[in-house]
Amino acid sequence: MIKKIVAFIAVMVASTFIFAGTSEAASHTIKKGENLTLLAKKYDTSVKELMALNDLKTTKVQIKQVLKLPSHIKNKPAAKKATIKKSATHPSNVKKTIKMSSTAYTANCKGCSGITKTGLNLRKNPSLKVIAVDPKIIPLGSKVWVEGYGIAVAGDVGSAIKGKKIDIFMSKKSTAKNWGRKTVTVKLLKS
Repeated sequence: MIKKIVAFIAVMVASTFIFAGTSEAASHTIKKGENLTLLAKKYDTSVKELMALNDLKTTKVQIKQVLKLPSHIKNKPAAKKATIKKSATHPSNVKKTIKMSSTAYTANCKGCSGITKTGLNLRKNPSLKVIAVDPKIIPLGSKVWVEGYGIAVAGDVGSAIKGKKIDIFMSKKSTAKNWGRKTVTVKLLKS
């Protein structure tokens, strides 16, 4: 009888290891306020990869829409702040480095909606790191590292942001004023 119990337990343990890696592909159900840029950042992927995987022609998504996630994702968000801080200091996945003129902005100026070109709501998400770019220089949705700011997403545009200029989102007006205008190194990161 003990041999049968031991054999049964051995079979159960072995089947746990065999079937552990065969779970279904990861997916994400869109919630209010989410968009592809936020999901790409959350799951450490790119907007282009999410669009291709889900046969999307535009970046618009609907609440309750279920999106497939890349196979390397197991329904867990990307590593949290400790990993981001380390890579923010020394990004190792650099595609291109550019010297750019930078200024800073807030989401609370007169006439500002607080919604970026890619649909990010900066008033509801003041901790997001977002920069406004000229999409001819840095494509919208790109992940970048900005000297003195860290890792951010190129999620907005501006009428004065042409060529090698960026505008950095700051949640507080005083912080944006303190940033002023300065030349910074921007590293376009591989997705």
